[in-house]
Parts: sequence; C-alpha cells; structure tokens
Amino acid sequence: MEDISFNVNGKRTSVSAEPSTPLLWVIREKLGLTGTKYGCGIAACGACTVHVDGIATRSCVTPVSDVSGKKVTTIEGLSENGDHPLQKAWVQEQVPQCGYCQSGQIMQAAELLAKKGNPTRQEIVEHMNGVLCRCATYYRIIKAIESAATGRKP
Repeated sequence: MEDISFNVNGKRTSVSAEPSTPLLWVIREKLGLTGTKYGCGIAACGACTVHVDGIATRSCVTPVSDVSGKKVTTIEGLSENGDHPLQKAWVQEQVPQCGYCQSGQIMQAAELLAKKGNPTRQEIVEHMNGVLCRCATYYRIIKAIESAATGRKP
C-alpha cells in the first residue's frame, strides 16, 4: 500500500492503495463517488469515463498511481449543482433509458465540448464512438450534445 495524492473534483485527496488498483475502484470504494460506473473492466464500453487533467480516461484500466499529482474530475465534479449544459440537455432530450452508461457518455461529451464548443454532427459521432449504450439511445445522445453546444432548447 502507498499513499497516493491527487485532486478529485477540485479537492486535494490522498488515498492508501496498491499502486496498480484501478482508479475506478478508488473513486467508488475509497472516495464514495458512485456516479462513475463499472461496465466491462477492459476500457471497451466507456461507463467508467472520468477526466484526468481534462482528458476523457477509462478509469477501469487506469492504475491509481497514474493520477498521482493530477486533477481527476468525475460526474459528481462536472457541476456542483448538476446544471452543466450537458446534464441539462440530457434531461431536456430525455436521453437516459436505463441510465447506466450516462455518466460515461456525459464525461466523454464534456471533453469534446471543452475542446470544440460547437462540433459538427460527424465530430460528435466520431468522438463518442466507443462509449456504448446498451439501450441504443445514440440519437438522443447526439441531439443532447448538439443542444448543449448551441444552447438551444428542445
């Protein structure tokens, strides 16, 4: 076990963990932030997506030692009041069906909008590729990202 320090959702934290422990399990079990979900464990579905220094990262395969000294943002840290434009658009467009993948979808989309404020539909599709939704709400996901980017109401 080692003490590993990093910033999570704007707060400096230190955890005692094996360096190889997946960041996902530290986030969920040690920090109690359960919005980030376990999906596949092999970085193939995106349910576990968080930001590490602003980059969408699959936390299920990221050793906690890799985030030492870095800034980690989970779905809980995207917006203090749940009023990030993407979160609002997700509700407006009624994106979730089962909802399991949605925090990963939103975190992936947030990276895109941070890089490119008004992406084309093709850029959205390409950026979101690899974040799976078993309920297949992809059309609503794209529509919500477009709404958040343009600030339009449904």
